[in-house]
Amino acid sequence: MQYTLKKSLGQHFLTNEAICKQIVAALQEGSIEQVLEVGPGAGALTKHLLKLPIAHFKAVELDREKVDFLKLQYPILVEAIIEGSILDIPIPFQNQFALVGNFPYNISTQIVFRLLEWKEQIPVMIGMFQKEVAERIVSKPHTKVYGILSVLVQAFYEVEYLFDVPPESFNPPPKVMSGVIRLKRKETPVELRSEKAFFTLVKAAFGQRRKMLRNPMKPFFDATVLQEEIFTKRAEQLTVEEFAALTFKMG
Repeated sequence: MQYTLKKSLGQHFLTNEAICKQIVAALQEGSIEQVLEVGPGAGALTKHLLKLPIAHFKAVELDREKVDFLKLQYPILVEAIIEGSILDIPIPFQNQFALVGNFPYNISTQIVFRLLEWKEQIPVMIGMFQKEVAERIVSKPHTKVYGILSVLVQAFYEVEYLFDVPPESFNPPPKVMSGVIRLKRKETPVELRSEKAFFTLVKAAFGQRRKMLRNPMKPFFDATVLQEEIFTKRAEQLTVEEFAALTFKMG
C-alpha cells in the first residue's frame, strides 16, 4: 500500500534512521511505562518505539490514509492508533505517559499548549520542531527569542535542546532546519498564585515586549505596586521565577 504526502497537514516524514534511533535513545534515559506518539505518519519512528519495553503504546494520527497504512504495516497498531488530532482528543491514558513525535509544524506550538494542559500526566516530552520554535521553547532571558512559550513551559519543565535535524532527513525536505528538544517535568514547579493569573500576566507582558512592564501591566496591579523597580524592565529581562512572584502581587 502506498501513501501520499499532504501539504495541508504540514507533513514532512522523517526518513533518517539514525535520527529515529537518537530520539528513542533520549526517551529511554528515563523510566516510562506508557508512550503517546503524535503524528506517526509512515511509521519511521513508530517501528522503533514499538520495540521499547513499555506497557502501553498509542499513536494519534489525523490522516485517514496514514492510519490505514500503519495498521496494515504494523498490525499491533490496530488497537493502539487513535484517528484524530492531538488538539481534539481526550487524554489517552489514565496514568503517567511520555509524549514523543515529529510534530506537524503547522500545529507544533498548539501541541505545546496541549502538553501544558496535560502536564500532570506527562513527566517527559521529546519532540521535533522547526529549529526556530525549538529554540524559542528552551531560550533564556535577555535573548530575542525568549517569549511566552519559553516562560510558560519553563515554569513547569526543565528544558534541553538535544540536536539539530537537517532538511535532508525528511521526505519531502522542509525549507528549514529542525531541532529535537526534551522537556522533563520539574519536581517542584515554580510557585504561582494561580496558573490562570500566570498565563494572563506573561501573555500581556510579551504582548508589548518593547515597552517597560509598567505599560502592559497597568490593568493587573495597583498604582503603588507599579512603582516598584521591576516594572521599569521589559518582559524579556524577567526570569520565570520573577514572573511567578509577580502573580502574588496582582490586584
